[in-house]
Amino acid sequence: MKTMILIALRATAVTLLLTGILYPVLITGIAQVFFFSASNGGVVTDERGRPVGSELIAQPFTRPGYFQPRPSAAGEKGFDTTSSGGSNFGPTSKKLRDRAVAELERLQRENPSAPGLPPAELITASGSGLDPHLSPAAAEWQVPRIAAARGITPERVRGLIESETEGRTFGFLGEPRVNVLLLNLALDKQFGRSGGQTSSISKPLSRETSP
Repeated sequence: MKTMILIALRATAVTLLLTGILYPVLITGIAQVFFFSASNGGVVTDERGRPVGSELIAQPFTRPGYFQPRPSAAGEKGFDTTSSGGSNFGPTSKKLRDRAVAELERLQRENPSAPGLPPAELITASGSGLDPHLSPAAAEWQVPRIAAARGITPERVRGLIESETEGRTFGFLGEPRVNVLLLNLALDKQFGRSGGQTSSISKPLSRETSP
């Protein structure tokens, strides 16, 4: 019996050492070396070094001079980082249809000069509700509104989209995309802030909605 207990204790100690200490330290070290930004939350700072959000998590933008992300079903009002998830509505859901119709009407109302119908991703929420990226086409659709709000030519906004477009991961995974937060920060850096909108994690760019 004593021998069995000692064997069990040694096995427990070795398991705790390997899985409770060595493995976490190893993985944390690898993440810090090769994925430093992502492993630390992907926090993004403005030109003054102040944190304005995370490149890994979407936040809403309401002013016409900024690109808007996909709608969010995360939480009651959307973009709730503690309630990441989709609506779970099925394709025959009336609530899903009503939400999509309302989103389409809003987009068309706020983007009267946009060409044709908006891409579907601007009407539907992502599975997480916090997708920080858009396709270049979805960003391009918003160009007329942004150019008009900032008093610049659409070509200059399109040029910024092109410069901020990320390619496929490893050259073959996923699709080209733009990070909405980084794109809006690039807008501010090149053309100045739109409407005095401020930046911080506790008060995101989009939460400042008063003129």
